[in-house]
Amino acid sequence: MTLKAGYPFWLIKDGLPFTFPKLDHDVDTDVVIIGAGISGALVRYYLVKAGIKCTTIDARTIGLGSTSASTSLLQYEIDVPLYKLSEMIGKEKAQRAYQLCGEAIDKLSEITKDFKLDELKKRKSLYYAAYKKDVSWLKKEYEARKEAGFKVKWLNEEEVMEQFGFKSYGAILSDKAAETNAYMLTHCLLQQKGKNKSLEIYDRTPVTDIKHTKNGVVLTTESGHTLKAKKLVYATGYEVVDFIDKDIVKLLSTYAVVSEQYNERQFWNDEVLIWNTADPYLYIRTTSDNRVLVGGRDEDFSNPAKRDKLISKKTKQLTNDVNKLFPELDFKPEFSWTGTFGSTKDGLPYIGPYSKKPNSYFSLGFGGNGITFSLIGAEIICDLLQGKDNPDAGLFSFDR
Repeated sequence: MTLKAGYPFWLIKDGLPFTFPKLDHDVDTDVVIIGAGISGALVRYYLVKAGIKCTTIDARTIGLGSTSASTSLLQYEIDVPLYKLSEMIGKEKAQRAYQLCGEAIDKLSEITKDFKLDELKKRKSLYYAAYKKDVSWLKKEYEARKEAGFKVKWLNEEEVMEQFGFKSYGAILSDKAAETNAYMLTHCLLQQKGKNKSLEIYDRTPVTDIKHTKNGVVLTTESGHTLKAKKLVYATGYEVVDFIDKDIVKLLSTYAVVSEQYNERQFWNDEVLIWNTADPYLYIRTTSDNRVLVGGRDEDFSNPAKRDKLISKKTKQLTNDVNKLFPELDFKPEFSWTGTFGSTKDGLPYIGPYSKKPNSYFSLGFGGNGITFSLIGAEIICDLLQGKDNPDAGLFSFDR
């Protein structure tokens, strides 16, 4: 599946910071990780830190799938509002899912200090009512978040205008959020060496066959080489539909645009992450090099060709969206792209074993919170591979 098209800003900005070889020999290891985007990179980071021998493979050049198309907002909010998720799975579980995402932001911030990545910035987040009819449930959401322990503040129409300069019917201002660069973060995570000082990462290595047995897993690559492992971790993101016969994800196409660079930072108050209650929702952030990034205008995914033809139209629409909100910015688009992502019924990822694939685990960070979900997945899978119980694993299981 072609996961993206257009000119993703991060790929143009950072190029190919590191290169990796194709697999040209057979491998015998403890764990194989399929997928070297942000999900696979975080799984590998945790396994290497735990001293677990692992090998990572990817069909593409590293980072050129969904990761390079990510808009890299880090939020504790899940696509399904907390009050609504509480109705679906119970208050305690819903609150825990949200709290795990909040903790993931802090943990990602600490991880980036290990390799001095300066592209993770702590921010606040503004979730505003796009329509007057949304105010009642948004206030309900505010109360649910406050009860769950999050530092939030309700802003009325006048306060939004006074603090941020645009018309809204009310908003939740959250203290916890961040913005990053998932593409560069992935590359940095993959540079961590294990005890043998070898990266054991191979890209441009498609897998053509996977055999699951009671004793382990055997993978065969396009070039005929084999990888034997005790366990396999699937971190293939939205391409998991090739491996799972359960209907767990709805595929969507999203669009993103990055502005020309501004000479000086002249953005909105505190450069908060901004998103709204529309469906599909609009989201806006800044970048470290004085640009504005806007995304949204999602469509149901049918095929890449149909998705890609809409890039020009969606670029104009998203440009108009920003300029309507902040006319003084005079937003001028420079890079635009589209990517495929997935959503689940409860907004939660799928993490852990799948009964039809013995000796394997899945880290599938579906939804708008993919990066924080990926960290949660890495922690859970690392625990399970070490034979440890993880009290949160059931929240994201295939059997939930």
